[in-house]
Amino acid sequence: MLTLHGASKHFGGVKAVDDVSFTLARGTITGLIGPNGAGKSTLFNIVAGALKPSGGRIDFGERRIDGLPPHLIYRHGIARTFQIPRPFGVLSVLENAMLAPLGQSGESFWNTLLRPGRVRAEERANRDKAREILAFLNLVHLADEPARNLSGGQLKLLELARALMSDPTLILLDEPGAGVNPTLLGQIMERIAELNARGITFLIIEHNMDLIMRLCRPLVVMAGGRLLMQGEPEAVRNDPRVLDAYLGGTA
Repeated sequence: MLTLHGASKHFGGVKAVDDVSFTLARGTITGLIGPNGAGKSTLFNIVAGALKPSGGRIDFGERRIDGLPPHLIYRHGIARTFQIPRPFGVLSVLENAMLAPLGQSGESFWNTLLRPGRVRAEERANRDKAREILAFLNLVHLADEPARNLSGGQLKLLELARALMSDPTLILLDEPGAGVNPTLLGQIMERIAELNARGITFLIIEHNMDLIMRLCRPLVVMAGGRLLMQGEPEAVRNDPRVLDAYLGGTA
């Protein structure tokens, strides 16, 4: 589904991502792990279009996407969440979800003036879809609550809800378990597994190794901006290079 061929991102003399190549298989939940500063978030940013790569090639299916702007990559079926959620705090949870789809008719002044029926119908459809997604994520009881009132775990779920509004085929999740209490973390893991069973592919950055080992097959390990290895969780857990770079040389 997603193939990186020598993907790189340099900031002056710093090689944040350095000649990284791997393939993400359709239908998998792949974990992207590594120590702080390994280049994981920078890799997400070049895949999602937030940063233009310094070199290499990124293919999504049969389409080359490296260098495309974020809205086009989003339109092609790649959605992402962020490590630190930044919702529109004064808007409701439902309104935050409804903002996510691109190309809404109501964004055009002339449509609101000349085609108000079309705009209303589309808004109703988006509202119904958003409520359905919020119900799936156990947030529908908070639909009318300002997003600023949500807990950290609930904000992570809202991030996922906004991603789902675009009907993506690939979702990049940036630390979905960070700062989340165990109950909500279990809920997030269950929803990711269920969405994967419905056909959505995931690439997940996460430092919670329990989440990674239980949910992700395979794992991609980065260190110092480079790909260290790719394999099944048990192989990764026992690899001396990973123990040295990621776990500090201890089991």
